[in-house]
Order: sequence, then C-alpha cells, then structure tokens
Amino acid sequence: MNETDPDLELLKRIGNNDAQAVKEMVTRKLPRLLALASRLLGDADEARDIAQESFLRIWKQAASWRSEQARFDTWLHRVALNLCYDRLRLRRRKEHVPVDSEHACEALDTRPAPDEQLEASAQSRRMAQALDQLPERQREAIVLQYYQELSNTEAAALMQISVEALESLLSRARRNLRSHLAEAPGADISGRRTP
Repeated sequence: MNETDPDLELLKRIGNNDAQAVKEMVTRKLPRLLALASRLLGDADEARDIAQESFLRIWKQAASWRSEQARFDTWLHRVALNLCYDRLRLRRRKEHVPVDSEHACEALDTRPAPDEQLEASAQSRRMAQALDQLPERQREAIVLQYYQELSNTEAAALMQISVEALESLLSRARRNLRSHLAEAPGADISGRRTP
C-alpha cells in the first residue's frame, strides 16, 4: 500500500462497507468537488449532481482500488472533470446555454460587510464571465491551479499533459482573462471598478 496517499485507509474502510468511512470521505472531499464543478459548470445544482455521481463512483471502486495506478485524489478530480465535460458536451449538443455566473458567485458568498459584499459580488461576477469566455482547456487549467490550489505537477497530471503544456495554457488563459476583464464595463485591467 502506498503510504503517501492519505485516502487509502479510508478507501479500504469504504470497501468494507463502513458507513462512518463514507461520511468521513464526504466531509473530506465534498467542498473541493463542489468548488471544482461550480467553477466549471457555473451551476450549483449541476455541481451537486457531479459531486453525487463522483461519490457513487468512489463507493463502487473502493473495494477494488489499486494504489499503484494513481493517487486517489488525482483519480477523483479526473472523474469529476470528466463528468463536468460530459455535462458541457450535453449542453452544446442541445444548444448553447450560457453559464449562470450569478448562481456560481452566490454559492461562494461569504457575507462580508454590505459594501464589500457588493464589490466582491460584482468582481466575482466579472471573473466568472471572463472564465466563461475562456476555451475549455484554459478554464480547466485556471480552475485547477487557482481555485483547487493544485500544484503545476498535480494539475498537469489531471489534465494528462506535460507541466510545460500546462504552463503554456495558464499563460494564454491569464492573457485572455486580462483582455476580457479589461473589456468589462467599469473595470480596469485587474477587474477592479474604475471611478
């Protein structure tokens, strides 16, 4: 067993139908899965569906998990990413449905002071709209690095690309974000409101 993977013992317990282990896994992984899916899909309900499906896959795979194949967390992020891409492809097939950026921002609202909340909400909305404009792979790279706080090595592994390719995607994504934010009404290059 790979001792560097902190989830292996919990997976083993889940494989043995330990209900407490399932609760611990949900507590440990749900916030990051919801954040990932919310940022990629822009819809809190769909993010919950993605998280639920991810946990069903954990439950199904736990008993047969092979630690030498990949870190569990890497596998779980890949599952969630694939489920998100399936949803995005389904949207495109039906017809382009704009991402509801307002709901994604509300789900992440931490309720600061009212004036700070208004400014933060406007800035978050502008950033969500700018993220929506990015090509899929650039958005994925930004979300994994900045919102999921993965290292370049971890994000590259999840995306199944080299670290150099990830850095290139991030560079293009940052340029595109700056451009989109600069075009946003009432925002300067950093996305801040101008007087």
